[in-house]
Amino acid sequence: MKRTIAWLLFIIILSPVVTMSSERLPKPEKLVLKNGLTVYYLKNPELPLVSFRVLIPGAGRAAEPAGLDGLASLTSTLLMKGTKTMTAEQIAEALDFMGARLSIGDAEEYTSVSGESMTEHLPRLLQIAADCLMSPAFKEDEFKKELARKTDALKSLKDNPGSALRLYFRKAYFGDHPFGRLSSGTDSSLKKISLEEIKKFFSARFRPDISIMAVVGDIDRKPLLELLNKTIGQWPKPAASPLSLEIPPLPVPRGQKLILVDKPDATQSYFALGSTGYAVADSISGPASLMNTLWGGRFTSWLNTELRIKRGLTYGASSSFQNWKSGGIFMATSYTKNDKIGEMLDITFDLLKKAREQGFSEEEAESARNYLLGQFPQTLETNGSKASAYLRVIYYGLGFDYYDKYLNEINSIKARDLKAAALKLLPEKDFVLVVVGKGEEVRKILSKYGQFQEKKITDPDF
Repeated sequence: MKRTIAWLLFIIILSPVVTMSSERLPKPEKLVLKNGLTVYYLKNPELPLVSFRVLIPGAGRAAEPAGLDGLASLTSTLLMKGTKTMTAEQIAEALDFMGARLSIGDAEEYTSVSGESMTEHLPRLLQIAADCLMSPAFKEDEFKKELARKTDALKSLKDNPGSALRLYFRKAYFGDHPFGRLSSGTDSSLKKISLEEIKKFFSARFRPDISIMAVVGDIDRKPLLELLNKTIGQWPKPAASPLSLEIPPLPVPRGQKLILVDKPDATQSYFALGSTGYAVADSISGPASLMNTLWGGRFTSWLNTELRIKRGLTYGASSSFQNWKSGGIFMATSYTKNDKIGEMLDITFDLLKKAREQGFSEEEAESARNYLLGQFPQTLETNGSKASAYLRVIYYGLGFDYYDKYLNEINSIKARDLKAAALKLLPEKDFVLVVVGKGEEVRKILSKYGQFQEKKITDPDF
């Protein structure tokens, strides 16, 4: 029976949700519960499904005490590893029986809760979610199990240079800034984290009165409000004032920071090149998205075309922007044989220069517009994606008409706007470059780019 229900839910979730209005993101109704939790609600009767998301600001990695990387991740994991009324196995079995999904995960600025089920199972799903947030058991045996799992994962991670690269880059770029804290933890930090630290972090950072929730699906307002008041509405508001949610300004690279991570058994070298990006609400968002689409954001981008399609140096090369409230970063990545890393970097720097100096043609700009506009509809077609979008526009102060304005702007962006974005955002002299490869084979090749600080991948931490 439960397999049938789970399969039905799987099929339904994958089915497109019919557009509910001419607006790309219809304005939701705002509800405020007695404990201060703000809820945004939209009814969608097209399918018997309901999705919800909860965003808890200030409970993410940036709020971890210095030196305790991985604390937020362990906390969010343990929230689903048993409560005062249910064991971890009972939670998993209940979700499986309903064919429902519930997850809790950390990001830099917040921790989020995500759930979805058929409408008939929503009361039980919300009850479980509320239980996890209100009365986690934080059992010693579960803590030790998760800590051991995280420690083992960290060891195996360094055997995968592609995965390790991003962590080395994050530490190199952000340094001691709170965004430099790693969800994976580090060798040093995992030895320092205790169950008491997790309890303290949870008690100080998880609270309903600063959290926001979005619910989208086949349920009427009145029964939803009653259900919320009986479940997550019982999440108690702490008497103490909330801790500061302020995050320091992001670091800005000055000059070139070059790091080589020596992995003696590596047959390939991986690189990450990064520089200053832009904040979520920055007006350059539209031009930057189109510019990056052309430069490194899709399969037919300049970067992938040159490195993979034309020269066969790699199986993949890409670039992206990552954005937060206070700023963002640009990052380009790829990999190749150790003896080809110099050729790959030369091409990458040449393409950056070409974009800054020559820009893009109107035909390319039109291609990028068509690409983004064609990709967009699927980003808001499910209940869950709409719920996530509501929390995004609320948290970042974008407004419910953000997506309409954004897409209208995309339609009007010209090639000259893309060149201006490239001039502002693509690095020339100020950047962080991290290479993971076999030092013996790449050290001399890399010397042409400047003096690299060298690390051994076998050394502790990143």
